[in-house]
Amino acid sequence: MKVAILIIYFAFIIGLGIYSWLKIKQPTDYFIAGKRSGFWQVSGSLLATVLGGSAILGTVNLTKDQSWAAAWYLVAASLGLWLLVPLVGKVNRLGKYTLTNLVGQFYGETARKTASVIIPIAWVGIVAAQIIASAKILFSFFNLPYETGVLLSGTVFILYTLIGGQISIIKTDLFQSFIILFGVILTAFLLWNAPEQVPAFSQSFPFNPQFSPIDLLILVLTFSSTFVVGPDIYSRVFCAKDEKTARKSVRIVAAVLLPFAFILAYIGVFAFSHLPKGQLEESAALIEIINLYLPDWIAGVMAAALLSAVLSSADTTLLTSSMILSELIHPDINNARSLKNTRFFILLCGIISILLALKVTSIIGTLLLALAFYSGAFIVPLVAALTNLKVNKRLSIWAMIIGGLVALSGKLAIGFWENNYGNWIIISAFAVNALILAIPENKQISANK
Repeated sequence: MKVAILIIYFAFIIGLGIYSWLKIKQPTDYFIAGKRSGFWQVSGSLLATVLGGSAILGTVNLTKDQSWAAAWYLVAASLGLWLLVPLVGKVNRLGKYTLTNLVGQFYGETARKTASVIIPIAWVGIVAAQIIASAKILFSFFNLPYETGVLLSGTVFILYTLIGGQISIIKTDLFQSFIILFGVILTAFLLWNAPEQVPAFSQSFPFNPQFSPIDLLILVLTFSSTFVVGPDIYSRVFCAKDEKTARKSVRIVAAVLLPFAFILAYIGVFAFSHLPKGQLEESAALIEIINLYLPDWIAGVMAAALLSAVLSSADTTLLTSSMILSELIHPDINNARSLKNTRFFILLCGIISILLALKVTSIIGTLLLALAFYSGAFIVPLVAALTNLKVNKRLSIWAMIIGGLVALSGKLAIGFWENNYGNWIIISAFAVNALILAIPENKQISANK
């Protein structure tokens, strides 16, 4: 039954991509769905993008070490969206197709080109994280070898994004978001009625030996911030038909994420409290719980739902990265040549992400490594621009490059040092970025003379 549902699911996805391809009349349809999307479409697409496979499976798996504190992962995402609410109107009004276009408006053409190189590099890691999550879903539900799952998932992601663009993404995300919410809530409900008990909430939340206040600070700086200023989030905002629609959508998704974070954490602490440890080494705890407690046909539907979650994040990220690279060649991508270039970059970035997923198998590790680099580079400059702070635009490029490299080095250092040195390096990246931008331009000119 599960295999039949999977085949139907993949056939539906490819078919919808072909149908959407026939509906594309101009480049804006492919890039931002014609900028005609209403409240439900934008909300559903934004929620499905946030609740990607890496977020759902990653949150549940984090409970193995962090217990209830793993809920902070999606709570941090909600916090980022709440911080975006007062800025989202300006983003919708000024933005065209990509975040890098906003960078160019605020900091100039050179800064835009720099961002157009840096962001796709970081976002390839995000796509790879979704491919990793999908491969683990296929392994857990269908015992498909990891390498085969990576190749199959990556190929479907590329084809779906390549053919239909934003039109197909927007069409399916609302439906997918309802399936994701229904499936996870149903699983939690069934577990709630099970006789087994879970560790007490107060014993591990808000903090415990595996998750400290400094860990929360790092999560807010490197993860929450990407929802305030993130290419994939902004791609949904750009699709909204007006500022009011964009603001309402961001607000409702931020609200939904708060209870959902604790529902996922509950499933995780239940799983790691009762399932045999050896059973969870190579597969996701959420999927093991589904296989044990849900009927086979519901497990098949949940497999499709989880794959939908992965797809909705992967295709958004893949399309956004490719559009940014296309803008690097030609700033105005509203033409047939740029559309062709974008499709080429979808293929290129997709292949690179597949190769990365074959080498790295950690979902959250891959995700947070990419986000650390991005956040260290762009959060401070873009928040400063959106809030009309006076900054040194001449040094903005150096602020982005140095901030991103320092944050990345801190994230890498965490794997070598058991203490908090790496975390403090990440924090310093934001301070260094802000200090560079705060240098008065007249002093810089005088120094050059």
